[in-house]
Amino acid sequence: MLANYLIGLREGLEAALVVTILIAYVVKIGRKDVLPRLWAGVGLAVLLALAIGALLTFGTYGLTFEAQETIGGLLSIIATGLVTWMVFWMLRTAKDLKGHLHGSIDKHLVGSGLGLVLVAFLAVGREGIETALFIWAAVQATGETTLPLIGAALGILTAAALGGFVYTGMVRINLSRFFTWTGAILIVVAAGVLSYGVHDLQEAGVLPGLNNLAFDVSGVIPPGSWYGTLLKGTINFSPATTWLELSVWLAYLVPTMTMFIIKSRASRRAPRTIAPQDVRVHATV
Repeated sequence: MLANYLIGLREGLEAALVVTILIAYVVKIGRKDVLPRLWAGVGLAVLLALAIGALLTFGTYGLTFEAQETIGGLLSIIATGLVTWMVFWMLRTAKDLKGHLHGSIDKHLVGSGLGLVLVAFLAVGREGIETALFIWAAVQATGETTLPLIGAALGILTAAALGGFVYTGMVRINLSRFFTWTGAILIVVAAGVLSYGVHDLQEAGVLPGLNNLAFDVSGVIPPGSWYGTLLKGTINFSPATTWLELSVWLAYLVPTMTMFIIKSRASRRAPRTIAPQDVRVHATV
């Protein structure tokens, strides 16, 4: 539940900040008439995310066990790739996100303005698709349905509330620090999702080594215990882990986390190219 709350919070806050920046800018330049188009794009993005979530949930019914495990494993791998890309993309662009969105709006204010629907749709839709896919993969990994979905929903609601507070000026968030810490945690979560995806493919017979266990601590950490459930729900820890799962987990986590730490430190040391009056807006909202 905690991992899904974090996913919902981070992805939801990214989407909320995007919407906040878009709305604040068109209001500032006196173009409130285009607000319905922005909200239309946001609404379409939300519908797309819900549709993808429904397709992932119900689309595999009626398939064989092997087919379901194969699809689940492949989607877990895809989800890991998407969240990894998202983590590094936000690390690179967070400080200039506002300028990027302002430029997109300026290009689509002329003519019918229907391009603004697309701007909002693409900006929010990316977060929605990543959220739907990654939460689905996390739900499949834990074997639970209710608690992970509740956690994700609470995270999204928290993000929406924070977005509203940011817009009204009641709350300021150090985005650089927030995305750095949550990015590091999500890399650990993604490593677990990737490992579970490999386990699915082993169960489907696509990959070998299902019975070659690196360790089995089920006697010490029973899967049904509260602490076993906690470890499973946060970092997708499996008491019985195969050698291939462990190898993939390490092969992903060690270089990815190392690169993330190096890039985050380099980003903090990089000289700023924005005007002094914009520092607070870019670094802290």
